[in-house]
Parts: sequence; C-alpha cells; structure tokens
Amino acid sequence: MPLAIAITGSGSPETMTLVELPIAEPGPGQARIRQSISGVNFVDIYVRTGLYPLPPGQTVLGFEGAGVVEAIGSGVENLKVGDRVAYVSHPLGSYAEMRTLPASRLVRLPDDVSERLAGSTMLRGLTAHMLLHKVHPLQPGEWVLVHAAAGGVGQIVTRWAKRLGANVIATVGSGAKAEFAYEAGADAVLLHTSEDWVEETRRIADRRGVHLAIDGIGGTMLSQTLATVRPFGMVASLGEAAGPIPPIQIEELSPPRAIGLARPSVLTYANDPDLYQLGTKALMAELQAGLINPIGAEYALKDAARAHADLEAGRTTASVVLTM
Repeated sequence: MPLAIAITGSGSPETMTLVELPIAEPGPGQARIRQSISGVNFVDIYVRTGLYPLPPGQTVLGFEGAGVVEAIGSGVENLKVGDRVAYVSHPLGSYAEMRTLPASRLVRLPDDVSERLAGSTMLRGLTAHMLLHKVHPLQPGEWVLVHAAAGGVGQIVTRWAKRLGANVIATVGSGAKAEFAYEAGADAVLLHTSEDWVEETRRIADRRGVHLAIDGIGGTMLSQTLATVRPFGMVASLGEAAGPIPPIQIEELSPPRAIGLARPSVLTYANDPDLYQLGTKALMAELQAGLINPIGAEYALKDAARAHADLEAGRTTASVVLTM
C-alpha cells in the first residue's frame, strides 16, 4: 500500500508517523494521482498543533501537491490518465504517495511547468494572487510591506508584486536572511527586530507609509504593522507564527489612520470554485512567464517531522517540500 504521514493527535512533530494508507478507487467525478511532491506550509503546523482542527476522521496533513493521473472515475472529461496535475485541496491529505481527489481540484500543468515547481507553489501562489488581486488590487508604483520575506510566502509575494510594478519593502528576522529578500526583488530590506523599522518603513515609502502591508508573523507584530500604512491603505493579517494576536480595537484603524484590516484565508479562497479557477489560471500564466519560487529545503516523505521542526524553528528559507 502507498505510504503517508499521519498524526496521532495534536502536539509536537513527534505526533507525525509514517503509515500505510489504503487508497480508494476514483468514484464519479474523481481522479487518482501518484504524487511526486507535496508542499509543506505553516498552515500544516497550525493543524498539527490543534490551532486549526482536523476534520473528523482525518489524520493525514498537507494541502498542496503534484503528480500524475493514474485513474479517473466516470464523468471526468477534463483529465486523462497520464496528465501531470497540481492542486490545493480541502480536506487536506497531501503528505501521501497517492491520493484520490475530486477532478475539479486538479489543475493540468502546461508542458513548461514542472511538477516540482507547481507542487511547491500552489498554496503560496494562490496566497499571492489573493493578496495582490483580491485583498488589495495592486497598482504599478504602489508600496508593499512584506514581513518574513525570506520565507516561502514572502518570497513569492515579493516576486509577484515586483512583476506588477510595485515597490517592495521587506522585513526579515536576521541579517543572514536579507540576501534572500533582495534576491526576490525587494527594494529595501529591514530587520523587524530593530527599534526603528516602523519609522524607516514610512520614510522609505514616500514618508507616508505603504499602500499594502502583509503580516504573516502575528503576535505583537500586527499592532506595529498598522502604523506603517498610509491613509486608506490595507493591512492583511495572514498568520500567527509568533503566537496569538492580541485584540485589535477598531479605534486603532480610525482617523487619522483611516486604514483597512483584512484577515484573508487562502483555504477559503481556494474553496470558492470561481476564485480557484481564476487564481490557478493566473498562477500558471505567471509561472510560464518566469515567476520563480525557489525550494529552500527538501525532505523525503518519511522525514516530514523534521521538515516541520525546521520550518517551525525558522531554520528554512523559501519553500519547503516533501518528495515521494
């Protein structure tokens, strides 16, 4: 039987174990794929630790992957056996050698987009599309603040924003990570551990502040991030890597700031059929046109617990993947 990584309960990476997984034959509207790669994302850590609950009966982690179609069920007209595909799927379960999924979730890959690239990019790429086209439709010349810009989401958001003609101010947690943000195209890189990074961000952004700030750090960072945005700008709060976010009072958004605060979810975005089709089509076009999403760390499926530990501890940059 094919192998998968399941969790025995909420907790540390030690709850993750390699198991044999029975694979269902595809039913109507479904397809079975043999996977070559699965992305590892911080949202997987949120699920493993219990911050985001697992659906009843679900034990396998992972929301994105890529592989080759091995079998299709009745009524599937958009795929055939042998097609290379990638996906974002909910419920989760991509930490596995094989999967049976609704065919509507599978995106056929263009000839010049590899499984390796697509399988490591789907969730982060949809996140970037959501932020830069839905949360705040970015215009050429606008300023964007991207926290944790050396990470997987930070790098692809920076690269996509630059392709749209924006100016990017990136923050990183250490000087060693600054080069990764610059390589992604950031115009300026600041340490978010420095005392004056908020004032410096506003100074660089025309002394008025950024049009869009993207905060995937959480914790106490969000209250500081609000101060970097110009009037009628937008703050997107994505995650809680640094811990829970203290309550935000609505008055903190009021004049003279007059800014917006969004809490967008890429999983909700991906679960909307129209937005999923729109976002994945745009992502494939960007990948074909040269959008890069480097893989910073690669692990065998059996080493998924180590991948989680390294990602959670901040020892990785760019995308993190499991290979089958």
